[in-house]
Amino acid sequence: MTAPVFLLDGPDAPPLTGAGRVWLTGPEGRHAVSVRRMRVGESIVLTDGAGTGASGTVAAVEGKDRLEVAVTDVRSDPVPRPRIIVVQALPKGDRGELAVETMTETGVDVIVPWAASRCITQWRGERGAKSLAKWRATAREAGKQSRRLRFPHVAEPATTRQVAPLLSGAAFAAVLHEEGAAPLATAPLPVDGDVVLVVGPEGGVSPEELAAFAEAGAEPYRLGRTVLRTSTAGTAATSLLLTRTGRWS
Repeated sequence: MTAPVFLLDGPDAPPLTGAGRVWLTGPEGRHAVSVRRMRVGESIVLTDGAGTGASGTVAAVEGKDRLEVAVTDVRSDPVPRPRIIVVQALPKGDRGELAVETMTETGVDVIVPWAASRCITQWRGERGAKSLAKWRATAREAGKQSRRLRFPHVAEPATTRQVAPLLSGAAFAAVLHEEGAAPLATAPLPVDGDVVLVVGPEGGVSPEELAAFAEAGAEPYRLGRTVLRTSTAGTAATSLLLTRTGRWS
């Protein structure tokens, strides 16, 4: 089994620059010591979540939330090419966290919460802030669980008007739609830049939204013969794109 990954972040986090000793403290230190029960000599990986990871072994454990790591190797994961960005309509209930979790495990790079017109769930005020925080926490935990060094960025919630410029600036943009004339499996894909996918809500993308996205350069594409839920469509599409672009080769 690969070594567990822990996030080393915050204003007081030491830089991951080379071999040496690094202390893991705070909530991550508590999780390593009290939950995972890491012991001296066990392998461990520290990451800043932005592409840099330090491999090493546990050198010392203090109390319930302090762990010293003897770093032996530092590596950096390059920015993926092309980047996969999913504009995710807000699902109802906890299916939003499910979508974020599985897309993170699959390898998506950016997730943009989208307030589509047919979304039952709407993020407003304090509720919206809490929901966004949950999405970001889910991406962080799923990033560690899937042994990623570069965690996905969960952007601020966007309206349809705010999504349009993202599509127009992409190297390839598509709206997942069951009535799309062409399959995503045969779409011409770039080797660099951003690939942006729009995943609609359970009620579907409205005609007005389809028109706005088409004007921005995003045509509708279908995944297959079945209709996927909004919480699983992004993961399925990301898997397809990672295979076709060679990122899973």
